[in-house]
Amino acid sequence: MSYLLPHLPQLLVVWGAYLVATASPGPAVLAIIGTSISRGRSSGLALALGVLTGSYVWAMLTAAGLSALIRSYGQALIILKIAGGLYLLWLAFNAVKAALRKEPPKDIAENGVTPSLRRLYLKGLGIHLTNPKAIFNWIMLVSLGMPKDAPISVVAAMIAGCMVLGVAVFTGFALLFSLGPVTRVYRKARRFIEGAMAGFFAFAGLRLLTAKL
Repeated sequence: MSYLLPHLPQLLVVWGAYLVATASPGPAVLAIIGTSISRGRSSGLALALGVLTGSYVWAMLTAAGLSALIRSYGQALIILKIAGGLYLLWLAFNAVKAALRKEPPKDIAENGVTPSLRRLYLKGLGIHLTNPKAIFNWIMLVSLGMPKDAPISVVAAMIAGCMVLGVAVFTGFALLFSLGPVTRVYRKARRFIEGAMAGFFAFAGLRLLTAKL
């Protein structure tokens, strides 16, 4: 572990910045919260695992030189931006449909039936893989805390530390918002919550589609 000591100040900066960025409200966090409240702990954790997988993919690609690739092929990021914006609008459409229902859908009714955990995992993965903000966050983290001469072991420690924090934050949201009292509040305010989620996803999608890179 002594080889990490010279780089510890940079690593602490990176981990702190990652913690703030991860815990800040965004499409992934709100999707985890909404799923955990409406469908329970297992569903929330499945979606959180998908988000974590997407974050890990971007971390590995960034460490492998994704930032240089983006500078060379900027059009690829534009395509990703469009895909991410459309995906968020699709989530908004689904949230609007849920809000318009007078009764909760069968998957969140008292019979305990839930959607496929695989499907929820893929939803979380899709949210994070189509979010250019996630790419820029990782590029920022690598640029912020990793000098060019940093050995691969230090890069690995940076990513490992971020992943531990990501697990704590995302699964923490899933566990917290799947508690019984929170679920009961959701059932009383379901349509309002779904409407708010729809508004957020629509805003995020439109902003992503119109933002300049």
